[in-house]
Amino acid sequence: MSNNKKLKATAFGEILWDVFDNEKKIGGAPLNVALRMKSLGCEVAVISSVGNDEDGVAILNEVKKLGVGTDLILQSETFPTGLVNVTLDKKGSATYDIHYPAAWDKIEINDLGQNLVNNSDVLIYGSLVCRDEVSRKSLESLLQHEIYKVFDVNLRKPHYSYEILERLMMSANFIKFNDDEILEIATALQSPFTTLEDNIEFISSRTNTSSICVTKGKDGALLLWEGKLYKNDGYLVQVSDTVGAGDSFLASLITSLLTGKLPEDSIDFACAVGALVAASPGANPVISFGEIEKLISGK
Repeated sequence: MSNNKKLKATAFGEILWDVFDNEKKIGGAPLNVALRMKSLGCEVAVISSVGNDEDGVAILNEVKKLGVGTDLILQSETFPTGLVNVTLDKKGSATYDIHYPAAWDKIEINDLGQNLVNNSDVLIYGSLVCRDEVSRKSLESLLQHEIYKVFDVNLRKPHYSYEILERLMMSANFIKFNDDEILEIATALQSPFTTLEDNIEFISSRTNTSSICVTKGKDGALLLWEGKLYKNDGYLVQVSDTVGAGDSFLASLITSLLTGKLPEDSIDFACAVGALVAASPGANPVISFGEIEKLISGK
């Protein structure tokens, strides 16, 4: 990492088990982002909740083993650990059946959580955790802190409303969409535009957010950073599944940008990491810097 700066990040939201046909893998977008940032040298912690059950104990043990702070992952006596049934199509694209209610729908914030966020460099949060009022109000209290806020849009029907999405965007310093998400939200906000570039500018103006990224799957990504648009056209890989690829992309992009790397290098790096995750099963495969550099260089 550049500038010898160790980024301190807190991720708020769902942690759960992704359930595939024959196995379970830990997941949830905020946890996936945190795990990738940890692998890139950041100091990270997660604020969430699991059930006081076998699945919850297993998640806590796994997260501790991976070196991510778990002091703010509370155990609920009332609600179970989150489960998501993941279905993959022939191209490896995933659809999700997200069980409700789960412990992460009922995240309570205490003084320790407030202090953690207040002493972090960046707060990562998503839209899915706001499907329940308890977790949404907890997040809203954290968004009052003067901290760099990264909003990871994850539209999972029927778990969102455009009114709440707009409020979450208004709170953010940085917003990450995929191409379908930004077009859906821009249309809901009555954008007159059809292109990604025009709708990035529309959302930026509408929400007063100067930094926006849109992922385009195998076709790379667009990044608005400090008034200038950057792009990467993607890297060719054999897709295993798309679970967690966008989360690792975001983690890599934010880590690079906030530690002083050039935006054009940051988007190349993030697209390479996202592609390598898509080429591996599950959301959190181990990826070496050598693999990343090889993909970027094309050698």
